[in-house]
Amino acid sequence: MKKTLSCLLTIVLLVSFISAGCTKQANTTQHKAVNVAEQYGLAYAPLQIAKELKLIEKNLPGVQVNWKQLGNTAAIREAMLANEVDAGFMAIPPFLIGLDKGMDWKIACGLSSSPVGLVTNKDTVKSIKDLTDKDRIALPQPGSVQHILLSMACEREFGDPKRLDNILVTLAHPDGMNALLSKQDITAHFTTPPYLTKELETADMHQVLSGRQALGDDFTFIVGVTTKRFHDGDPEAYTALTKAIDEAIQFMNSNREETLSILSEQYGMSREEVEKNLTMEGMGYSTSVKGINSFAEFMARNGYISEAPKSVDETVWEDVHYEK
Repeated sequence: MKKTLSCLLTIVLLVSFISAGCTKQANTTQHKAVNVAEQYGLAYAPLQIAKELKLIEKNLPGVQVNWKQLGNTAAIREAMLANEVDAGFMAIPPFLIGLDKGMDWKIACGLSSSPVGLVTNKDTVKSIKDLTDKDRIALPQPGSVQHILLSMACEREFGDPKRLDNILVTLAHPDGMNALLSKQDITAHFTTPPYLTKELETADMHQVLSGRQALGDDFTFIVGVTTKRFHDGDPEAYTALTKAIDEAIQFMNSNREETLSILSEQYGMSREEVEKNLTMEGMGYSTSVKGINSFAEFMARNGYISEAPKSVDETVWEDVHYEK
């Protein structure tokens, strides 16, 4: 009997030791990786700062951060559905479309405001009223912020938000700029800095519409979005991410020269070019979010989403500073 009890006690102790070891291992591997997706342009500049200074890693030592640059929000959405991306940075309209289609995600922070301009290479086009079926407008994708802004302008000018949908061409911003400058098939490009700046500095190019003209107010251009799986499943990593974004923006505001050096290298531009873009009217960086209601109401009214969110809580995670 004593031998049996001794054996049982040994087994219990062994199981407890193994269990404790497994728990410790699980805790140390909880933050295996944080996968972040961005797109193109200086609207994403704080992400380049966070990446260069390893701010997520600073706030969560030992974590592996993987950065992905994708061409549009559709690619980000697919990567999130496949659990390949935890946080994606995008504009408000495609976020709302994903939410309406059942994506289990919310806005974690604002990132930037930005000039948005429709640039054409045709002297005969003075406004969107001059665009014809023979023209082609490049933008990132249907449902992008550029598409929705153009639709807003069309509703105002023609009474039909989808008036120009038949001449849209899906191209990432670098490709859209190159196509516009080559003066072949693309006759207009709805874009942001640095592509907007380069186009407007080119002879025979001019802007016919701005984002602010289309919406009628200022708005947050890029927001950070995370899945519920990431937000709920790894709150420490979520906090490290949002804190890193805030620190990156603070760094940009207080360390101008180093910021210019980092962004110059990241974007392959001179320091002078970077500064010119960062000081453009309408360019700014903030974790606050503005414009969700304006986009949602228009998109619901015109069938881009089935209905507008009923409350702010449906669109943003806790502690997000939101302006109507």
